[in-house]
This record gives sequence, structure tokens and C-alpha cells, in this order.
Amino acid sequence: MELYSPLVLLLLLLLPALAYLARRRRGHAAVKFPSLRDIRQCPVSLRQRLRPLLNVARFACIALLIIALARPRKGTVLSEISTEGVAIEVVADRSGSMQAEMDYFGRKLNRFEVVKKVLSDFISGDKKGLTGRSNDLIGLVTFARYADTTCPLVLSHNVLLEFLKKTEIVRIRSEDGTAIGDAIALAAARLKKVEEEIQQRKAQLVQPGEKISDENESGFKIKSKVIILLTDGINNAGQYDPLQAAELAKNWGIKIYTIGIGSAQAYTTIQTPLGTYKMPTGQNLDERLLQAIAERTGGFYGRADNAETLHQIVEKIDELEKTKVKSIQYTQYAELFGPWTLAALLLLVLEILVSCTILRKVP
Repeated sequence: MELYSPLVLLLLLLLPALAYLARRRRGHAAVKFPSLRDIRQCPVSLRQRLRPLLNVARFACIALLIIALARPRKGTVLSEISTEGVAIEVVADRSGSMQAEMDYFGRKLNRFEVVKKVLSDFISGDKKGLTGRSNDLIGLVTFARYADTTCPLVLSHNVLLEFLKKTEIVRIRSEDGTAIGDAIALAAARLKKVEEEIQQRKAQLVQPGEKISDENESGFKIKSKVIILLTDGINNAGQYDPLQAAELAKNWGIKIYTIGIGSAQAYTTIQTPLGTYKMPTGQNLDERLLQAIAERTGGFYGRADNAETLHQIVEKIDELEKTKVKSIQYTQYAELFGPWTLAALLLLVLEILVSCTILRKVP
């Protein structure tokens, strides 16, 4: 608790002077007697003994009113966070070729499992340099022959990580393929749509004539829009040409970072009734296409032959796409002068009632 006007409490210093003046005033109104010897022998009643309490109550009432004038109040510190975040669509290839094995810090995992682990570190942070993207809108698009929105753009990343964890490589042969163009087009449309949804929500909230800012009602402002494309193949399916889809993304202000997954010496572990065999897989990565997509939209292309290089590429993207968080703190006060004023009023009423009844003074 604090006082808005603490200097008002200096008025309390006047109370002793007022009490002294009141006492002197009572002394001047005394009745003169030739001798006080007989008067002193007269018994003093209980009412006479209690009558000075009326003056105490009156000065206590004045003291309470002075405290109320100082405006005691209690402050609650509130924070308002304004975030300039990045809207990120992660576009991950889950075609059959992602079944090839890849080194994950000494362990052998398939490429898609490595991608999922590194993306999880990118989203939630790790101890190797990634701080996490807790203040960004992140969505997930996966693709093989067809592109699908696995998770929409969300700020609650626990949901996103759960979707990422449950996503698997395609098992049906008719659904296998690599539709890079369709995946880019779908991710770009998602990024454009989320901005339109924010603008629509803001238009519903503001009054006519007010200016609409780039910030929605939750304090989130889209600083930039990014697609992170991870694939190990060449475009061999889908309706959209990858470069045309990249041009569309560029027109919508979307930057694309492309990452090529895999190495020339890759193997796929196959379980058979006779045992486990490793079958070499060919390298069909179209690096020229991925580099052209990135350069056309202002991003960059990186080649990841193992988990360490993939982590380094993702860490570089994390450094380039920074998020700004601005926290504004303010204090909300609750005025507490009411109880002090009420106590002073009750004490004054009590003093008047007692002085007119029990402790009444007869002229």
C-alpha cells in the first residue's frame, strides 16, 4: 500500500496544538470559588471520568480524515507484451526416399526422423545454440505426392510438436512422390491467409475512422513471413511448378529457405524373414532447383548430409529471423480511502450520540 499525497500527513502535526488549545479553552471557562478544599472532597462520577474520551474520539476522527485525504491505495503491476514475431511455415518432405538412413550425432536414424528432431529443437530450443521460437506463429505442411496442412499456424507450439511427432513417412505407394511446387504454393497461401484473417479481426475491433495497425488484438505483429523447405528429392508430382510457386511467394512477401537432405552414400535398412539388410539408395536431390527457389525469394540454400550440418543450417535461419518482444509494465491502483473515511464518519456519529445521551453535559 502507498499514499498518493503523503505530504497531507503533515496535518497530523497540528493535532497536538489543537488539543492544547482545547484544553486551555476549558480552563478559561471555570467557575471561581473562594476555596477548593470542599470541592476536591466531592466524589467524581464515572461519566465525568469518561467525558475526556469525547475529545479523543473527535481528534481520532480528524486523524482518520487526514489519512483519507492522503489517498491510500494499493497498486497491482500489470504487463502488456507486444511481439513482433515471424510467421513460419515448415514444409517437410515425407516421401519414401526419406526412409534412407542418416547420421544423428552417432546414431543411425532415417532422414525424416532426423528432420523431426532438429525441427523440434528449432521450435522449442535446445542446449546447442537454438533458443526456440516461442513468440512466433509456426505451421507445418508435409508433402509427398500430395501436399497437406498437418498443423495450421499456431502460437501454442505444444500442439504443433505433437502433430510433428505423429507424422510418418508415406506407406501407400500411390501416395509416394515429391510435389515441391504444390507444397510451396500451399504454404504460401497459408501465410497470406493468416495475415488476411488478422486484418479482418482488427477491422471488426476498431471504430470507424480509427487507424488499423499491423498488430492484432493479442499483441502479435507479423514482422516477416518465412517458408523453411526440407526435401531430399526432385519435383516429380503436383500441379504447380516450383519456380512459379516461388514467384508467387515472392509477390506475397514470403522468403523461402531451402534445405537439401541426404548424401551420396545413403542406405535404407530392410527387414526380411532372412534378416536385416542395408540397401543403397540413389541421390536424386535437385540442388539447382532448391538454390533457384531460395535466391528468387531472398533466402538461401543449404545442404545437410547429417544431423550436425542440418542443425547448423537451422541455427543460421534462427539467427537471421529474429523476433522482437517488447514488454510494457504499468500499475493499476485500487483506491483505499473509502474505509478510512467510513471509519471517521462512524466515529463522529458515535461521538455525537454519546455526548448527547450517556455523557451529556448539563448547563
